[in-house]
Amino acid sequence: MPEFIYNNKLYYNPVEFAMDRIGGTWKMPILWRLKDRIMRYSELKKDIPHITDKMLTTQLRELESEGFIHRKVYPVVPPKVEYSITEKGKTTIPIIETIRNYGLYLMEQEGIKHKK
Repeated sequence: MPEFIYNNKLYYNPVEFAMDRIGGTWKMPILWRLKDRIMRYSELKKDIPHITDKMLTTQLRELESEGFIHRKVYPVVPPKVEYSITEKGKTTIPIIETIRNYGLYLMEQEGIKHKK
């Protein structure tokens, strides 16, 4: 595969490109939680307890700018903001599920117990 440039960044293959969009520690867990329901910031923060406010905000902004999630702001005081997955975001769910299942398989192979 020939290398290519997107947004002034050099990529060497499509896996690298995809992982730049949805990879990292937090993007897939955020998308996974939004697959079935709309969530507010505080709900996401509570459901992902080890993420910092700064990181959650950054990851939500990146996912929104890439078109994987939608951010809806209601004109009320205090502000109400809801996050939902887009059609583009829904295309990541089978991939995340496959990676999740593989991770569970590897954990089982190593004797690591999974909390359900």
